[in-house]
Amino acid sequence: MSEARTLWEEGHELGHQMVSLGFALTLTVASLDTTLGGEVGHVFDVAFVLVCVLVALLVRPQDFFMVGVLPPLVMLVVFALVALARPRALGERGDSTLQVVISGLAHHAGALAVGYALCLAVLGVRDQFVGDR
Repeated sequence: MSEARTLWEEGHELGHQMVSLGFALTLTVASLDTTLGGEVGHVFDVAFVLVCVLVALLVRPQDFFMVGVLPPLVMLVVFALVALARPRALGERGDSTLQVVISGLAHHAGALAVGYALCLAVLGVRDQFVGDR
């Protein structure tokens, strides 16, 4: 009789699929947040943290590194795209694109720190659990 798999063992998705999923979900939430609220706000922050945890839970152990470096890159790229499409969603009128991206990163640094920390913590626990097996 085999043991039931735990949450820490369940991840089996390829790293590049999780990268795509992370970008797609984060960009979708940023899009919805700017469409409905006019700016990237707290809804984005909560969703970003959840996406970071989700991809860390779904990725297979061989691709931990790929997901481990993902959160800052996702936020940077998504904010660059938002800055190009709707700069007022992240910055002030007259700000350059670079300034809008930096402003967005600064305003959402808390979500980035929490999402990144939780992502790394989940990967660390999963690595310990898989290593013990």
